[in-house]
Amino acid sequence: MRTTRVFLLAPALARLIEKERGGQPVRQGFFPDRADRSAHVQVAGETGHLILVSQSEANPHEEPAEIARSQAEALLDLTAGQVESLNASVNIGSHTVVVQRFITPAPLDLISVAFKHDTLARKFQPPAWFGPEVTSDPSYRPRALALAGLPSPSEVEVTDAALHSLLDALDNRTGEPQPQPSRVTRAPEISEPALDPEAEQDLDRLNIEDSVIRELAHSLQPQAR
Repeated sequence: MRTTRVFLLAPALARLIEKERGGQPVRQGFFPDRADRSAHVQVAGETGHLILVSQSEANPHEEPAEIARSQAEALLDLTAGQVESLNASVNIGSHTVVVQRFITPAPLDLISVAFKHDTLARKFQPPAWFGPEVTSDPSYRPRALALAGLPSPSEVEVTDAALHSLLDALDNRTGEPQPQPSRVTRAPEISEPALDPEAEQDLDRLNIEDSVIRELAHSLQPQAR
């Protein structure tokens, strides 16, 4: 059975991910629950979906139906509550995680990791840049955020280990083998010596880290009152 684990994310790290990867705006509107099912509408980019969800706790099942964006936006106006987020993907090893920067109803940053089986979900070890897990807390689900609002805020600490772990993920250096670029023999250039590919990669990484650390330090400075 498909399982999703959810974690909090420090706002400063979420801001860094947004700066490096951008994100796709996603709006979701939720209709009031019924005894046997619930429904919500979603607009992501130019695509709209109407999604029916069975209320079976043992095996909830989603049935998405693609609809025109104009129809989805019309249905959004009829919903009982909405959330708006900016979603970005980050690869960590063999997994792809989704970072959600919620704007409405209030600022909140979450990480979602989907698994095909419960066994894979239990074996997953979150990296250092993940915050506390909130999978079992229903108040962090999009439906609850839309209908009940943001739960009590929980501050997530930003550590050096978390920052470097995230930089490795953004730089695609998570410990798994990565495809190597093909090497092409070129004639030597007198005007400008060529850098070794590994040295050039390290130099680029140092420049990125220096820029990121300055940006992170700036974001963590107390705001002037």
